[in-house]
Amino acid sequence: MQFGRYFEEFEVGAVYKHWPGKTVTEYDDHLFCLITMNHHPLHLDANYAQESTDFKRNVVVGNYIYSLLLGMSVADVSGKAIANLEVESLRHIAPTFHGDTIYGETVVLDKTESKSKNDRGVVYVETKGYKQDGTVVCVFRRKVMVPKRSYGEARGGEQPGRPTPLA
Repeated sequence: MQFGRYFEEFEVGAVYKHWPGKTVTEYDDHLFCLITMNHHPLHLDANYAQESTDFKRNVVVGNYIYSLLLGMSVADVSGKAIANLEVESLRHIAPTFHGDTIYGETVVLDKTESKSKNDRGVVYVETKGYKQDGTVVCVFRRKVMVPKRSYGEARGGEQPGRPTPLA
């Protein structure tokens, strides 16, 4: 199974549909909020959300959705990355609620060979996240430095650092 891509494998216009989706639970949302110290009641307090917001229920914290989509894209986009260079833009388009299932896809917008090192390049991508009904909830663009095949082969191939069983 392929994990990430070499620079030569990216094509401008290619679309990677990340699979599987992830159903967001109340536990996921609350744990992320607590780990990141985001204690806003919109995300944690059901009574507050019911009584004081237009949504009348907790909204999943947007940075969890962004992180989830970023993670979903690793196997298709950045699994071989040398570095994540930049998140150019991040837009939260619509709310996500507990029980929604998030799906993601990434389109390759551009790719540029490195000017300073001939064994790598930069891939510019846009990732879109949407719910089970197709509603787009999050869109972000980023630049990822990825190796060329020669870089990977010089460092152990497809599974660098993997040990061999002793027996």
